[in-house]
Amino acid sequence: MLSVIFLCFAGNVHADELEYRFEFGGMVGGSCYYGDANYNSFMKNLNVMGGIVGRYNINPRMAVKANLAMAKISGSTADFDNRFPGGDLEFSRTVYDLGVQFECHLLAYGDASGYKSTSRLVPYIFAGLGVTFAPEPAKNVFAPNIPLGIGVKYKIARRLNLGCELSFRFAFSDELDVTNTTAPILNDPYGIKSSGIKNKDSYSFLSISVTYDFSPKYRKCNN
Repeated sequence: MLSVIFLCFAGNVHADELEYRFEFGGMVGGSCYYGDANYNSFMKNLNVMGGIVGRYNINPRMAVKANLAMAKISGSTADFDNRFPGGDLEFSRTVYDLGVQFECHLLAYGDASGYKSTSRLVPYIFAGLGVTFAPEPAKNVFAPNIPLGIGVKYKIARRLNLGCELSFRFAFSDELDVTNTTAPILNDPYGIKSSGIKNKDSYSFLSISVTYDFSPKYRKCNN
């Protein structure tokens, strides 16, 4: 981990190679819920998500990203081996995700033109803070979340970027899977209370994004 952080900050040496400060674009993909109606099955009950994304590029190895996404999440206990007291339960609802993350590129990102030691294709890791809002059919849920993930991006052209990333949003709420009619007890199916971040709900995004660079970063001429 320390070596990865060192690589990120080592990019400051070549920060003047970055040509554009900002990126803006859209993303689309799949969303999956994890909680009492899906303990750990990856991408089970896959739904659709979409949103907008923007970046401030600090240097070729570091960026700050912001996103606003809308996704559907759902779950069911019909195929569980053990049964909840309320019988088979299922739910489906929409969540809105607003977040800011710090990205660390494992290679210097750029169009690899001229003398620059950059690569068009780079993997990256990211972490940050966000908020989750889930409106009715049950009571409105508003909770902070912690996004963590990995991704890869490719510079299609000098100002056009294609990205793919997998992220997990760990929400500080156990009520994302609760609805009044079909799943009223999924926040506490056995009547055993938990505290802190234990037994909270989460969801993941598997997304593809396209962003466009703008706001050129002009460099001083040393001649």
